[in-house]
Amino acid sequence: MPLLLLDLDNTLLDRAGAFLAWARGFLTEIGAPPQDLDWLVAIDADGLTDRWDVADAIRDRYRLRISSIDLVDELTEGLVERLTLDPLVACALRIADDAGWVPVVVTNGATRHQDIKIRRTGLDRYVADWVISEDAGVSKPNPRIFALAAQRVRMRLHGAWVVGDSPEADIGGAAAMGLPSVWLHRGRTWMESRYRPTSTAGGVIPAVATVLAAAGAARYA
Repeated sequence: MPLLLLDLDNTLLDRAGAFLAWARGFLTEIGAPPQDLDWLVAIDADGLTDRWDVADAIRDRYRLRISSIDLVDELTEGLVERLTLDPLVACALRIADDAGWVPVVVTNGATRHQDIKIRRTGLDRYVADWVISEDAGVSKPNPRIFALAAQRVRMRLHGAWVVGDSPEADIGGAAAMGLPSVWLHRGRTWMESRYRPTSTAGGVIPAVATVLAAAGAARYA
């Protein structure tokens, strides 16, 4: 029973789409011009910018009287409310589980925020467990967080695959451990020269199919 180590944001859950939906509603609510959407998306940087820095940037740009604490809460809750688990993603995880794979989420981020995403969307019903960097005390691409994920389900990393959208955190982590990986390109071109993913895919569903096919081919090679 090999491990399937999966990223959370923009892999299992469409964080980019949820943030876009929140941003449109927020800008309309405060009376900001629609063209500011590109600025807000850029400031967010796919969730890589600290929430407090995003909140401060918004407050400064629009001279809002709302506190940073309240704005961070609005940003976090607004995003989570718009996150949904794609039924096809749930089906892909179920198929992987039926094929003998053990899906485990490995994600960077704040424990409270990431845990809420997993539980509220119902993703917790389709994975064996999850490891969050804040709680683990170590972040991707450090191999230790992947080792902790394996320990959490009492398995070895040998034979595991890594699936994620981050060249550095996910694919770099897999390369550091010598594990095969699938990169979710999201329309991007691979630019890293130090390592490469084993395969690329447009989303988690074809990524899981790739892993199962590769495992099947190796079994009968």
